[in-house]
Amino acid sequence: MKNKKLVLAARPSGLLIKETDFRMEEEDIRPLKNGEFLIKVLFLSIAPVMKFYMQDGAGIEAPLQFGDTMRGRGVGEVIESKNTGFKVGDIVQGKCGWQEYKICDGTPYHMMYKVKQRKAPYSTALGVLGMTGFTSYFGLYHVGELKAGENVLVSGATGGVGSNLGNLTKIKGARAVGLASTDEKCRLLTEKLGYIGAINYKTENISERIDHFFPEGIDVYFDNVGGEILDIALSKIRRYARVALCGRISQYEKRQDSSEYDLKNWYKLGLNRAKMEAFFIYDFEEHFYQAEKEMAQWIAEGKLTYQEDILEGLSQMPIALNRLFERKNKGKQLVKISE
Repeated sequence: MKNKKLVLAARPSGLLIKETDFRMEEEDIRPLKNGEFLIKVLFLSIAPVMKFYMQDGAGIEAPLQFGDTMRGRGVGEVIESKNTGFKVGDIVQGKCGWQEYKICDGTPYHMMYKVKQRKAPYSTALGVLGMTGFTSYFGLYHVGELKAGENVLVSGATGGVGSNLGNLTKIKGARAVGLASTDEKCRLLTEKLGYIGAINYKTENISERIDHFFPEGIDVYFDNVGGEILDIALSKIRRYARVALCGRISQYEKRQDSSEYDLKNWYKLGLNRAKMEAFFIYDFEEHFYQAEKEMAQWIAEGKLTYQEDILEGLSQMPIALNRLFERKNKGKQLVKISE
């Protein structure tokens, strides 16, 4: 049996990666050793950090070397096993890499979690019922400490994390307004994803629109983009507000030239006795299965909807990654690898 994979061929330069930054290779799948199991990859996840795995490891992993299989999370089915903890037929999600098959030994590095829920498609294990959804859940409920009746502002609201936050806010009896880059995405937020309002940050005055929806100010700001929008949000926070720092995609392209945006309204945190906190999703690892169970039930009850943006075929992985930086994705960006 053969395995196709995408390996690093060149370091990316500029905002977008190029297809020539990767090389498609094919290899024989070797026999399993004791303790190993073979995964047939069903879907692969796309996240902005992947670009920086290619450059410097993003401060999380060792930098990829030329010829290394590109890193990334996936969900797949165990089709052969010599590991007593994983049996044939198990659905798992974890570090699969950009390839069709993955041999894993179950050690902590691979972060393999069994997908226990059977209420939603397995693709959701990489989105609303996976690390993306857990980021939304714990970022809003634990870091943001959301309370009923509060006002929530979300940047990057149609992204993988942001697309879950409207309904998660609504479930707790609060109100969310999201920022997006097109009128079409704004309609998606209010018509499907549980937001009570939306702001087109490219065509509308963000400050004025926030005042329109929340004249009394913001209780929770969930930040996925950083930069100027974060600064505007800080100018609108109420007393005892919470700011959850999740991502800063607007600044990613500026890492190389030291031109990142300097916040001007940080002093509002002190004036309002507010707090701003960054978080790392794996700090909540012991609670993942509880979050999966609760959110899967909300999906089954129709309380939590989700949005996936799916391309098909391993060769589409570079295109899918660029879609994040081009702001083209609508919901969690995925690539379907096999049935």
